[in-house]
Order: sequence, then C-alpha cells, then structure tokens
Amino acid sequence: MHDSTLDYADLALSIKDWGRELGFQQVGISGLDLEAHGEHLQRWLEAGYHGEMDYMGAHGSKRWRPDELVPGTLRVVSLRMDYLPGDTRMAQVLGDPEKAYVSRYALGRDYHKLIRKRLQQLAERIQQQIGPFGFRAFVDSAPVLEKAIAEQSGLGWIGKNTLVLNRKAGSYFFLGELFTDLPLPVDEPHGTEHCGRCTACMDICPTAAFVAPYVLDARRCISYLTIELKGPIPEDLRPLIGNRVFGCDDCQMVCPWNRFSRATDQGDFQPRHSLDNAALAELFLWTEEEFLSRTEGSPLRRAGYERWLRNLAVGLGNAPSTIPVIEALRARREFPSELVREHVTWALHRHGA
Repeated sequence: MHDSTLDYADLALSIKDWGRELGFQQVGISGLDLEAHGEHLQRWLEAGYHGEMDYMGAHGSKRWRPDELVPGTLRVVSLRMDYLPGDTRMAQVLGDPEKAYVSRYALGRDYHKLIRKRLQQLAERIQQQIGPFGFRAFVDSAPVLEKAIAEQSGLGWIGKNTLVLNRKAGSYFFLGELFTDLPLPVDEPHGTEHCGRCTACMDICPTAAFVAPYVLDARRCISYLTIELKGPIPEDLRPLIGNRVFGCDDCQMVCPWNRFSRATDQGDFQPRHSLDNAALAELFLWTEEEFLSRTEGSPLRRAGYERWLRNLAVGLGNAPSTIPVIEALRARREFPSELVREHVTWALHRHGA
C-alpha cells in the first residue's frame, strides 16, 4: 500500500520534470485500456502480416493488458527520446547507389541500454521521493504495445505508416515505458490523428508494404527483410531494396510532420565508423572480426555477420557495374555461408559477371 496522503498529481508533474532532466523530450501517463489495439493486433496476426516474427503472438493478451504482464500495474509512464543525428545525409546516401544506407536509428550505440538505464534512474528518483513502489522498465524488450501506450499517454498518434507521430517532433524518436503500481492521474489520449488525406508514406514505400492505411505487411517491409528475416530475401523484392542494407526510413523521410523533428543532443546516437556515408563494397569486405569490433554496442549486431553480408550483397547487386562493386562480390563468391553465396551469385548475375 502507498501513502494515502501522497499528492499524486504533484508527483506526476515531478516525474515529467525528472524525465526531461534525464534526456527525454516528453513524458506521458496512461491507464491500461488497450483493448482496441489488442483487437487490431489480433487481426494483423491472423492475416499473417508478422511473417517470421512469432514473438508478436507468443504472449497472448499480456501484450495489450499491462496488468497481466506485470500484476499490480495501475499506470504506464511512457517516454520518448529523439535520436536523429544533426547531419543525416539521408537523401544524399539513398541517391548514391554505391553507398550503403543504414536506418538512422542504428548509426550510433544501441538505444536499449541507454534508455533502460535512464528509466532505472527515473524509478530511483521516484523512490527517493516516496519510498519503495512497484515498477518495471521496458525498452522494446517484452510484449508491450509501446506505440499504443504512447498514443494513450498523449505522446502522439499512430500514423498511416504505423509509427507514432508528434506534431512538434515528427517520428524520429525511441520509446520507453515504466509500468507502475502508483495511482497517478492519467494524461488525455492523443485522440485526433493528423494524417488527414496524406498518403505520402504509403506511396513512397519501395516494396509497397502498406496494404492499407495503418496496416503494414511486415513480410514486404525492408526493415523486416534486412533485420528480422533469417533466410533468403525473396528474389522479387531484392531489386526494390536498392542500397538499404539495415532498415529503411523512406516512410519517415516523406512525412510532413518530420519537418518538425529535432536533432538529438545524445552523443551515443551520433554515427560511428562513418556508417552514415560508407561504400557498399568497403563494408562488404569487412572480416567477421572487423564486423564484431565495429558493431560492438550497435543495433547492427541484431542482423549478425552472415545476414549483414546477405544484405550488402543485395545492395551490391543493385549498384552500378563498377570495378569496386564487381571485385567485392567476386571476393565473396566462395564464402562458407550458403545464404551469402546465393545472394552473391544473384548479384553477380545482375551484373552479367
């Protein structure tokens, strides 16, 4: 039981202040009613749009009922943190088919550890103020409908590209959650969505992954194909991927609300090893030791070396038939992995080499 004399409205204001002091741009508090989002998820799963991401359906209603996932939960504190580096060179790199495009969230250090640490610090700050309380922190690490929670807590609305959009900040931000047993006052859900008639995100998608507004077929999404998919990338989709070797930002780049996105001041999210402007051929020739060394503490580790080479082979297959491109592919022709060899063979065939 918590102190019945606690002023929870005042505490909620303090939590928001402390969150901003810890580097979050916005903090909201929501209740637990996510049933409508749970129904949307069920329809999405039944349609098979999750592909190989079996974990999306593995925990049943715990995903949309926070108090089933963490018994005793009464509120969820939702926080967002901007991640876009100042000079993104997004269009410049996408427009150069010999360069490797890495989704801008993955250029720096892995966000999971940084945000989880800040959430823990926030919880400790609350404990200093009120004494022990029940909480659990999540950053993309459990069956949590983080986008639905962000919408419920007033951080934005879920746009047609299925990302959370904010009128003052666009969509280039990470989300984290603190499940708590504190009966804090909740914020107004965002309510109105502000996409209107705009379909820019759906129209730009290189692989036509949006089957309807707010509905993404992950099996066609470049982020899924280059990060989640474990086997070969379907041949019909390879030419459409272009030079995107880890994730894709196209549906964010064209979103009008991202005119209001702001550069991050977090040093950890700044590009490492020139990954914001590297040549496909150069990255393709990294040894496994170089890959492990240069992706230490990076989201790129999620793909692993073999799939990293698979993705780069596709990018090289879509690149111009220059000497560096052909030589890089030939150097990996006898690579031990069948997955890599198959994509290298496809790429060389594209070049008639």
